Amino acid sequence: MHDPIRMTKKRGKAAALAVSSALLASLAAGCTGDGTKETKDSPSQSPSPSAAGNRSEAPKKNETKYPASLTYWVQMDSDATASLKSFGEAGMYKELEKITGTKVEFQHPAGEAAEQINLLLASNKLPDVIYYTWNSVPKGPDNAIKDKAIIRLNELIEQHAPNFNQFLKEHPEVKKLIMTDEGNIYVMPKLDLNDWTNVNMGPIIRKDWLDKLGLPVPATIDDWYKTLKAFKERDPNGNGKADEIPLLPEYMSAWASAWGVGNYFYQKDGKVKFGPAEPEFKEFVTTMAKWYKEGLIDQDYAATDTKLRDAKMSTNTLGAFVGYVASGIGKYLDLVKPANPAFDLAGAQFPVVKTGDTNHFGLRSSTFIGQGAAISGSNKNPQETIKWLDYGFTKEGSLLYNFGVEGRSYVIENGKPKFTDYIMNNPNKLTKTQALSSVTPGNGPYSYNQDAMKQLSDREQQNKAREAWAKADGKYVMPAITLTAEEDTKYANIMNDIDTLYSEKFNKFIMGTEPLENFDNFVKTIKGMNIDEAIKIQQAALDRFNSRK
Repeated sequence: MHDPIRMTKKRGKAAALAVSSALLASLAAGCTGDGTKETKDSPSQSPSPSAAGNRSEAPKKNETKYPASLTYWVQMDSDATASLKSFGEAGMYKELEKITGTKVEFQHPAGEAAEQINLLLASNKLPDVIYYTWNSVPKGPDNAIKDKAIIRLNELIEQHAPNFNQFLKEHPEVKKLIMTDEGNIYVMPKLDLNDWTNVNMGPIIRKDWLDKLGLPVPATIDDWYKTLKAFKERDPNGNGKADEIPLLPEYMSAWASAWGVGNYFYQKDGKVKFGPAEPEFKEFVTTMAKWYKEGLIDQDYAATDTKLRDAKMSTNTLGAFVGYVASGIGKYLDLVKPANPAFDLAGAQFPVVKTGDTNHFGLRSSTFIGQGAAISGSNKNPQETIKWLDYGFTKEGSLLYNFGVEGRSYVIENGKPKFTDYIMNNPNKLTKTQALSSVTPGNGPYSYNQDAMKQLSDREQQNKAREAWAKADGKYVMPAITLTAEEDTKYANIMNDIDTLYSEKFNKFIMGTEPLENFDNFVKTIKGMNIDEAIKIQQAALDRFNSRK
């Protein structure tokens, strides 16, 4: 789900990406935006060690001509940078080089990925492989193929990627997701076909504070208001100071969804809507402004990043936020509970206005969010390269990408991979997700094995959180649509100005520096900026997506 105001990050990615994932996702986990491989609605995978099922064994080295070398552009996420300077240091890539003989030179951009990809494409100095969320590039992936920035992969997959080709035959629903409206497959994708791992993010609240104050986990907006007031006024951290921060509202879409609206484009019964222009959105903003004025929302929420959130949680002052099952609940139980044994967290269902209502959004991840490895138009050996990328869909490759290196990050017990203490109790004090990213960073084409996440998030609190978050059905979330080049240009011209206005005004309305009396004029201004045309473009793209076969 798109979140125009998520902490200090504005709209760094195009709407086609943003509305496709029930995160941003952005996420994009990296990987998932969270770096935990928690990206991603389809049948569950086989419980076998390999997410690749019963496809053929990896071709022997002397039977397959892999490229001698590759240049590979991919952004690192925070979990990986905790221990790596380059993915080339990761154990799985060292192992992959031994298996394939391919030496990879990684290029890791600094700064916002959306800005860096534009600079890269404008430079005409393209690496062999570019790993990115390609349905978010300007003018879309079809145009990137026409411009020869990347190449169409359909025929290469059929002829030189036998394992992924077989995967598509076994999962025909995936082909619809990874193909554009013009019929192009543009990446070897990262996929997650597991319902269980798709529900990986939602509201998280201090369970020990609730217990101390005799409160249940909140469900409705009124429940949340009463709970946050109690956090503010009744000293749940017990230090005698009024220093509690009841709520850090990072993903505003999670709170807007209570009123049945998105905070960007969403769809209701097949009809596209723009959340901020809907009447219910004003109710949401009015409520947030009230909470902010009463000190129930972190007064510095717009400037708080992950490190500051870590500090607020570690100093026992933060009461609730929106986060992931592994790098939210798991991370803070690992970091905070040793020093504060009473510390506990619980997942809360996505809020609703009335008891018994269903939240039709949530932050479910998608099977495919447009993310994967594209072969650039500068690549001199596309056949060999796609064979190298196909390795992630072999049995051995699935183990390598999902679990890392046998003997270091996992062992086989009773025929199944089991993470070692290097992951589960890291000697260097890395969290589980950081430790796993040090061995296998989570990028690259493969299908995610839910057994890995079950091991990483095996606490009762995490399983109960998934149950609570799964109550949101995601019915109103936009799928991963693609725009034509002509649509994208027109759409960008409209939305760049609207995004700028939204980014300027949204926090001001909540913080009270812009009177709520001006909200109707704000909506009127948006409508005057041709939002109806942008909705028509999104509608056309949604209709095309729904008609794909």
